[in-house]
Amino acid sequence: MNEKKKYVSLKELIMKKFAVILNGCGHLDGSEIHEAVMTLLAIDRNECEYTIFAPDEDQYHVMNHLTREPMEGKRNMLVEAARIARGNIHEIGEYNPENFDALVIPGGFGVAKNLFTYAIDGVHAKVLEEVKKAIIKTHALRKPIGALCISPVLVSKILGNVTVTVGDDKNTIQDVEAMGATHINTQETEVISDKNNMIFTTPCYMLPATISEIAESAENLIEAILENI
Repeated sequence: MNEKKKYVSLKELIMKKFAVILNGCGHLDGSEIHEAVMTLLAIDRNECEYTIFAPDEDQYHVMNHLTREPMEGKRNMLVEAARIARGNIHEIGEYNPENFDALVIPGGFGVAKNLFTYAIDGVHAKVLEEVKKAIIKTHALRKPIGALCISPVLVSKILGNVTVTVGDDKNTIQDVEAMGATHINTQETEVISDKNNMIFTTPCYMLPATISEIAESAENLIEAILENI
């Protein structure tokens, strides 16, 4: 009985695989859409693959993005993030860092409300267990972790002794340092590469960035990660 041989192209052999964690759809209560989409675009433009994950749990709350006021009702992080992922998304418990080359977490207030409770509890924030596991396991394998906007605070809360940036916001910097991390001030599109810990961060909308600067930030972050894989 003859078995068909599977031929793998050179492109498939060198193509890096990114896992991206989202947590809803919209910067006030979920993932920041510009940062999420520009991150996916940067990965794709660098001829790499991405797989999107999100927790299958309710958001902390629902915000009206027109009035910027809370709304009644509940929304699920996985279901809402599927809007950005065009339905091609997985529950975060399925994430296995051994199957990926890097992990990236775009920002948005949802990170500080859904993935951990920083927006409510400050430095005493509690982290969603599956998110904590994903970051710790990826870090233990010395695989790069990229974090945009407010997400470096999440990484600082979990890992402690890392070097990150959230731009130049004094209050957030104080909290990051209270969590045991080192902070470096940056401009909108800069990336801080903590190569010892394989942590790569950029401030994005923590500063008054334009959408083109968000695109540049995401591109710079992904390229920095690829240079260190």
